[in-house]
Amino acid sequence: MIHLADEEETLALGARLAGKLRAGDVVTLSGGLGAGKTTLVRGLLHALGHEGEVPSPSFAIVQPYDHLDPPVLHVDLYRLDDPEEVEELGLDDMADGVLLVEWPEHGPEGRFAHALQLFISIDEEDGTRRLTWQVPLAWEGRWP
Repeated sequence: MIHLADEEETLALGARLAGKLRAGDVVTLSGGLGAGKTTLVRGLLHALGHEGEVPSPSFAIVQPYDHLDPPVLHVDLYRLDDPEEVEELGLDDMADGVLLVEWPEHGPEGRFAHALQLFISIDEEDGTRRLTWQVPLAWEGRWP
């Protein structure tokens, strides 16, 4: 478990994660509304060289960052009505890039089984965040 005291620590963790990414990686981010999923992604994207805003892809569902190396797709599945709609998003075309998926539990069960799975929870007493994870074979030795 990693304890994240504030937004700066969440951004820094995203930057640390950016340094461990490889083309073809999938990272899922689970946690309640306001837990810090997009903040973590913001730190990651800025560390990869993105200089603009990093909006939550809640309404666009898929936000591409093709100018990065490797390219990144930031996806938010929260608004999907049917888990099978994930197949219509073209996510399988990211073999040469990185796929970041918020709310993976709204997709088909097992769809992201080989992803680095990050879970962010909010401590109700002090509002800090706790990050836990499940590491697939492809990530062993790279995370944490």
